[in-house]
Amino acid sequence: MTKNLTDRATGVFLLLFAIWYGYQTTRFKVTFMVDPVGPKAFPVILAMLMAALSLYLIFKPDPSPIWPTSDTWLRIGLITLTFIAYAYLLVPIGFVLATTLEMTALALIFQGPLLRTVVGSLLFSLMLYGLFAVVLELSLPTGLIFRGLWG
Repeated sequence: MTKNLTDRATGVFLLLFAIWYGYQTTRFKVTFMVDPVGPKAFPVILAMLMAALSLYLIFKPDPSPIWPTSDTWLRIGLITLTFIAYAYLLVPIGFVLATTLEMTALALIFQGPLLRTVVGSLLFSLMLYGLFAVVLELSLPTGLIFRGLWG
């Protein structure tokens, strides 16, 4: 009985979060100039998927769940901190540098080789910037420290 409790408790928590998240999406204020689907579609779909998966956890729990080791919890904490840092650094240092640092940090958390990690992260960040800023013509932050260089 207690084996199934972890998945069920997680399922109930995620279901409550999905309901709250879905409710928050209904409170979005949209302007009159939006596409037919609108900005609410993706968050609503995400809330519905989260609710469905949490119901699966509640009604079909894993018969023998395995808790993560302390090393895994440490990685989860470090990953969470890197995403928080990424959110705060995106505007001041720009998309390319912040994304390069984020991807490098994530790769190093998973013990990737340093030189290949940095080079790969930089190339991927530049490709993403090219895709979003040049091809899709979306505005991405260049960074307050690079404002004089790129405008």
